[in-house]
Amino acid sequence: MTDRWLDRLAEALGVEPLTPEETGEILRVSRDVAHGVERRYAPLASFLLGAATERASRAGGPPDEAFRVAVGRLRELIPASGDEPSA
Repeated sequence: MTDRWLDRLAEALGVEPLTPEETGEILRVSRDVAHGVERRYAPLASFLLGAATERASRAGGPPDEAFRVAVGRLRELIPASGDEPSA
């Protein structure tokens, strides 16, 4: 049911639906932000991840590559376990 809801949301927003791989990666990185930085930043980080992916795609890059690059940059900013978050 959830996947259908997300597909309907994507259609309503006029964007491509998420692939299963993208869904999994977004959920993992959101969890990592919530536990490694600040719980309330997880949805905001996901929003920024989407915005960065869209911007890079509009510049001519393939969307899947833009997504991977954005996820990589986001992950670079998540403190290693035991490090102090820079929030």
